[in-house]
Amino acid sequence: MADGTAFFAEGAPPFGRCVLLNQSGRILFKVEKSRTSMDDIVNKVAASGLVTLDLGDYYPKEELSVFDLKPYLFMEQILKEKDFRQALKEIDWEAYRNKIVGITCSADAIIPMWAYMLVATYLQPVAAYVGAGTPSALLKQVFFSNLSCIDPETYRDKKIVIKGCGDKAVPEEVFVEISRLLLPVAASLMFGEPCSTVPVYKRKHH
Repeated sequence: MADGTAFFAEGAPPFGRCVLLNQSGRILFKVEKSRTSMDDIVNKVAASGLVTLDLGDYYPKEELSVFDLKPYLFMEQILKEKDFRQALKEIDWEAYRNKIVGITCSADAIIPMWAYMLVATYLQPVAAYVGAGTPSALLKQVFFSNLSCIDPETYRDKKIVIKGCGDKAVPEEVFVEISRLLLPVAASLMFGEPCSTVPVYKRKHH
């Protein structure tokens, strides 16, 4: 530098230290920045008493599949009981083993309720879960079923963070359902990540 001072930096911004020296090596100015590690963040979160609940842990792990009644209808419009029963007997139901299966009908036809029940009797022994509706409706059904395994009492008086980011999209109905389950017992409810949350609910002290 023009005045005979020297400057050096260690570490990549915004961490490390910057030092300004004169010609004799005397420190004229020094700035040090400490590195905030993930361990520090984890420790601060632990100290805060926050409990994180990741809805992704309750996302259905099995493959989703659909059983469409349409191909088994006469002219894809009318259900003939005798033909329908025979057709079901000839299906290879092993194709649905360990899958989450939704029974639906893509045709604009009137389907008797017993037809859905009959298909369920074939699927129940092989499928991981049997429901009715489209894949999106089925996803919500299974989500709700998985959430029913939660014991709300384990979260009593806790400060709970519902994790907001994940690899898979969680339907908004699931966020409403977990809120319904936890609001009666939680001290507070938040959305996001422990290091950055949006407050949703805080119990009022009387």
